[in-house]
Amino acid sequence: MHRIMIIKWLNLLLMTFLGTAIAAQEPDTVLTLSLQEAQDYAVQHNKIIKASRYDVQAAEMAKWEVISNGLPRVDGSGSLNDNLKLMTTLLPGEIINQPGEKIPVQFGSKYNSSYGLQATQMIFNAPYFVGIQTVILAEKMSEQLLEKSEIDIREQVINTYYLILISRESLDILNGTSKNLRELYRSTKSMKEVGMAEETDVDQMLSNVRGLETNVRSMERNLEFSYNMLRFQLGVDMNRDIKLTTELDELLKEASVETLMENAFNLREHIDFRLTESQVKMQELTLKNEKASILPSFSAFYSWNKNGMGDKLNDMRWFPNSMLGFQVSIPIFASGQRYSRIRQAQIELEKAVTNKNLVSDQLLLQEKQLRFNLINARDQYDTQRENVDVAYRVYESVENKYREGVASSLDLTQAHNNYLQAENNYISALMDLLQTKLALDKLLNNI
Repeated sequence: MHRIMIIKWLNLLLMTFLGTAIAAQEPDTVLTLSLQEAQDYAVQHNKIIKASRYDVQAAEMAKWEVISNGLPRVDGSGSLNDNLKLMTTLLPGEIINQPGEKIPVQFGSKYNSSYGLQATQMIFNAPYFVGIQTVILAEKMSEQLLEKSEIDIREQVINTYYLILISRESLDILNGTSKNLRELYRSTKSMKEVGMAEETDVDQMLSNVRGLETNVRSMERNLEFSYNMLRFQLGVDMNRDIKLTTELDELLKEASVETLMENAFNLREHIDFRLTESQVKMQELTLKNEKASILPSFSAFYSWNKNGMGDKLNDMRWFPNSMLGFQVSIPIFASGQRYSRIRQAQIELEKAVTNKNLVSDQLLLQEKQLRFNLINARDQYDTQRENVDVAYRVYESVENKYREGVASSLDLTQAHNNYLQAENNYISALMDLLQTKLALDKLLNNI
């Protein structure tokens, strides 16, 4: 009895464990994201951002590579030679009382061996110290480029998020209008059967229904493309379902033009301006490095070696030796090469300063233009929203008259087209308002 109970408990635990493991392996099929969550998710998973992070890591390793060049360095060496046949030298016979003769003599031993250490240390090298400043700045620039990539991907995600919400809004409008037109089409067919409408009225209504259904299918394809674009920006699989939780009404409430217009623009905080400042500093270091190349460099070294000789490996005589030394390198004459390189670096520095001033002027101009554009976009949005209300009331009035037989199908078609055009203008104005606000938010470092 106890054994049966134990087996049941073990089976229950095993099933629970397997169920938990299987559940853990099943991916969440729906990715639910607010607008802010979508931005943060893209910053973490977008492949372009990941590549930029690798650039930062590579820049850090390059910095330590340059720094290590000025640190003490120790190298070891060793060798073992077997002189299979010793070299023979002819010596004059006078040394053994045989004048006029050449006596063949072999020098050395069968085995020669050595091992030793050599330590080197740079004492002064001007380009090295400039190089350290350069790689530190290069690392900072890679971090700034990463920041710029993150800002750009946030902007792209926001823009695509806007596009999806507005496309859904347009699709809802088209579906609602399509449903209403189909009802009118059926009503017109019934009116024709009792002699209250003509065949041309039925054909006109059918043409309107088919044209609107074509627009609905086109909008559905555009909406799916926008979702695929968002998946790409988020760095997720193209088959992953995405649910957006931020509604269009929330975004419109946040699009406070007055509040945004009050925000000041800090030029020095903009990432593009900071990048141009770093480029100027990089060119200054390049010029400094070229000037430093004409200075002498000093280094010191110490070596210790031990040499062994003998005719047997287990019976060798060893003799140590050591040496301490200093090296100096003094550039003397380079046929004008160094002057040319210094002059080139000066030109590149002047070019970088000019580019920095140009970017500054462009950003200041962009700020003024975006503020004007935002006011215009808000006014245009308000106008088009009112036009939609007017066009819809006209359309409703003509539709009622059409049902009563007072208005023709042509009048209804014209009113319907005017209403759809008003809705289209409203959607365009809404997208323009959100995109203009986004551009100004980006300029003011609000994303």
